[in-house]
Amino acid sequence: MNLSFKKELRIFAFSLSLICAGAFAQNSPVNATSNKNTANLEKTKISIAVGGKNLFYYLPLTIAERLGYFKDEGLDVEISDFPGGAKALQALVGGSADVVSGAYEHTINMQAKGQMIQAFVLQGRAPQIVLGYSTKNMPNYQSIADLKGKRIGVTAPGSSSNMMLNFILAQGGLKPTDVSVIGVGAGAGAVAAFRSGQLDAMANLDPVITMLTQKGELKVISDTRTLKDTKKVYGGNMPAAVLYAPIAFIEKNPNTTQALANAIVRSLKWLQNAGPSDIVKTVPENYLLGDRALYLDAWGGVKEAISPDGVMPKDGPDTAYKMLMGFEKDLAGKTIDLSKTFTNTFTVKANQKFK
Repeated sequence: MNLSFKKELRIFAFSLSLICAGAFAQNSPVNATSNKNTANLEKTKISIAVGGKNLFYYLPLTIAERLGYFKDEGLDVEISDFPGGAKALQALVGGSADVVSGAYEHTINMQAKGQMIQAFVLQGRAPQIVLGYSTKNMPNYQSIADLKGKRIGVTAPGSSSNMMLNFILAQGGLKPTDVSVIGVGAGAGAVAAFRSGQLDAMANLDPVITMLTQKGELKVISDTRTLKDTKKVYGGNMPAAVLYAPIAFIEKNPNTTQALANAIVRSLKWLQNAGPSDIVKTVPENYLLGDRALYLDAWGGVKEAISPDGVMPKDGPDTAYKMLMGFEKDLAGKTIDLSKTFTNTFTVKANQKFK
């Protein structure tokens, strides 16, 4: 092999390596933007616990996942779905989840127990929870007092649907112990339990509620799917789903927390302009509960409950606190610093990024 041929061979090998490297970079799932984002994050792999992921209550979370918004922020997110919000909270407390997509009220209850967790982006500005009675089991229902001794379904004991139930019971002079609370989840299982006669009433969310009301199987007692109805029930703006995490996690991982808030705010912006067909094409098929038209009808009834910007309303924390004080014995005599239960710092920055 002469020197000239060796030189040409080395040049060819070097050129081939550059071509291969360029092809790999072009086809690699981690692009330059992702590398840049990842470099700024304290933690890239995040586990999020949620209770009832199929609900409209958590739709912004699903959108952020399905449209790749978490990945765009450099995050590798694993979402674990539980039967209800209380179970998702248990995952956080037990250490198997970093963050929870759940009801804001949990931040208040946990502070009363000495555990500081904080909401950092709002997904819903109305709870969307509906309490209704079975027309088959309770055809003569007249008032809340009639619920005494009855079997009432909630997504899970201790969840936001259970809290809403307790609040409404208190309005009618009843205590939480005056009824039998049964966890039924937030999907087809809840519908089946109600239709089989196992429940006399139920506090749940859409699309479950719309499926039952359309056929006259459930009659509404109290409704929080719209801003008007929510203010009528609670007397002010009532925050719903948020992303929350231990304050220690947020302080240790501010860039990661910001990335999470960015993804959710981006999904909120998308939802403000999305049409019915966009929603159906984006969510998993099982979310529809076998009835696409019903799902879209239900979406029309709760759309305004979705936060447009992720920002906690000024009176939201106080409204939630007053609601809980109506029935939560653990809050009696406890000093709660509401300013530590939420922060708008991350959502303000996210809205500057996604205008």
